[in-house]
Amino acid sequence: MTVSTASPSAATFAAIFREEHRTVRDLLLELIDAFEDRDLPRANVLLTRIATVTGPHFRYEEESLYPALVPIFGADYVEKLLDDHDGAIASARRLVELAGKRSLGVGDLAEAVRLVRGILPHVSDCEGLTIMVEILPDEQVETMLETRENANADGLDLLTWAAAVRARPS
Repeated sequence: MTVSTASPSAATFAAIFREEHRTVRDLLLELIDAFEDRDLPRANVLLTRIATVTGPHFRYEEESLYPALVPIFGADYVEKLLDDHDGAIASARRLVELAGKRSLGVGDLAEAVRLVRGILPHVSDCEGLTIMVEILPDEQVETMLETRENANADGLDLLTWAAAVRARPS
């Protein structure tokens, strides 16, 4: 039996990736609480924080991670990951609208919670991609880490990136 060990670059990537997913998970769970409490100011603050974290994260996933995974998973699965991002972006736009209301009715509340819960599976599913990154050439992982640094340096939030920079229309 062969046991694969992650290179130092892959281990660094995995640690960063996991921490980013934990952050997004926790913010999304807090967002559910804010909506359930009908605390729209708090929901707005959380949505801003989520957008700030996910803009660079989605960007480096789409610009370097996902293309690197095509030879492993095939184009269809990578397209599913991109579709998940499309859905998350659309949900984020709608959540901003809902959080911008003066108050939430029962239907609005149910929609907001449903939208947030609809994003959570991508967060947990995406986390598993790190075991595939372990088998990529070190140079490719280094490129992913550099793309991440550049995306963080640009600092575009999710909706700004999606509207102005993202190669895929959303």
